[in-house]
Amino acid sequence: MLDFYYSTMQGGKSTALLQRRYNLTSIGRRALVMTSSLDDRFGVGMVTSRMGLQCEAQLYTRDSVFAMSDDLVGVDELLIEEAQFLTAGQVKQIHKNLCTDHGLRVACFGLRTDFQGNPFEGAASLLALADNLHEISTLCLCGAKATMNQRVDSKGSPVHDGDIVEIGGDSRYRPVCPKCFY
Repeated sequence: MLDFYYSTMQGGKSTALLQRRYNLTSIGRRALVMTSSLDDRFGVGMVTSRMGLQCEAQLYTRDSVFAMSDDLVGVDELLIEEAQFLTAGQVKQIHKNLCTDHGLRVACFGLRTDFQGNPFEGAASLLALADNLHEISTLCLCGAKATMNQRVDSKGSPVHDGDIVEIGGDSRYRPVCPKCFY
């Protein structure tokens, strides 16, 4: 079973992952957490919530292969943070090799779109292949439902150009509704 939990920046994805991990371990289940090597905001190999919760995680890169391995023996659920950074091929590996062929439950947490409103490769593949989609909603500053990620400069003004991947937190991104995005 493949689940995709998606939201905007500041939507609570990491908190949801950490809560899921806690729930699994509290009933004696084994959860393995992985995160992208690109995310170093709170230290490489750490999943950290703005609420202060955190856990260690194994790293994946664009070259990682998702197949059954010794690391996954005895794991009840694989939790993948920053899933937008997965490649389409990796999502297919997860869906086929882990979920379908071996019955492993995998929950991915990530952004749906980048700061220009375009889908991330991993997110687009997860939206297509996931057995279950879970939107985690948050609010725009105006009070409407936020569905977009807006990159901002040091003065808080929207940024429309630049590298797609720029790791940053609250000082670089904010969740906005479509009206505020455009």
